[in-house]
Amino acid sequence: MRKSDHNANRPSTDEIAATIVRVTGRRGAAPVHLWDPPFCGDLDIRIARDGTWYYLGTPIGRPALVELFASVLKREGDRYFLVTPGEKVGITVDDAPFVALDLRAEGEGREQILTFITNLGEETVAGPENPLRLVLDAPGGEPAPYVHVRSGLEALIDRKTFYRLVDLGTEHELDGERHFGVWSGGVFFPFLPVALLDRLAS
Repeated sequence: MRKSDHNANRPSTDEIAATIVRVTGRRGAAPVHLWDPPFCGDLDIRIARDGTWYYLGTPIGRPALVELFASVLKREGDRYFLVTPGEKVGITVDDAPFVALDLRAEGEGREQILTFITNLGEETVAGPENPLRLVLDAPGGEPAPYVHVRSGLEALIDRKTFYRLVDLGTEHELDGERHFGVWSGGVFFPFLPVALLDRLAS
């Protein structure tokens, strides 16, 4: 990976991929939380809200490349980087780096386990280590639900999967107030106070 300000000198996606494999010596999610290399500038890579990866404004059409880049993705605060043990380059993420396209529900009530499947085929089980959250004032004005995937990286739950999630919802009392939400991994994740939900529905 390297930064360049001129199109002619910008590396191809294959060159970036070759560098990642050579330096990390692996495929699959890398231990980026253990790496703190120097910042080497920004690459013109953008992850759109629908999960599409772009390089120089063009979609990256090879899933294997996207999966490789995602394996070295790291979040620091509100910024995202592709990281190897030796260098770190910034990229742009419009919302969340992943999109949850489906879920698998097992069990009921407090015993329920919700497993989300992302656009890159990763699975994440909602629970203490992978919380769910709902943002009401998201871009576009619609509620935006998210699930943690790994190392501070989240997936935006797509609309059809969110509807399924709502169907699995129930009420539970927290701090003296009833909330609507879902159980998974022994944790209740509140979405909205029931009183507010009733007002919105009226």
